Amino acid sequence: MPNGYWIARIAVTDPDRYGSYAKALPAVVERFGGCFLVAGGRYEAAEGEAKPRNVVIAFHDYETARACWRSEEYAAVARLREGAAVVEVVIVEGVDL
Repeated sequence: MPNGYWIARIAVTDPDRYGSYAKALPAVVERFGGCFLVAGGRYEAAEGEAKPRNVVIAFHDYETARACWRSEEYAAVARLREGAAVVEVVIVEGVDL
């Protein structure tokens, strides 16, 4: 079964508030069996406009990735970043390798 992924592109506007979100997020992701593959780091805009922070989180499958995003636990954590960042997130299904 293919993995599911959260792919996020982020421009942080309030580092202190965003920092609270970033500290709380791993516990929720772990409860759903998720694993951070990318969390910041160097980047290059090879084509198009890039945001300065990029995050990729892998889950066992697409449905689990969706369930985590829609969970009450994540909703509580997501409120910590309200007004602290401009965020784009897609939930995608990977391929079997």
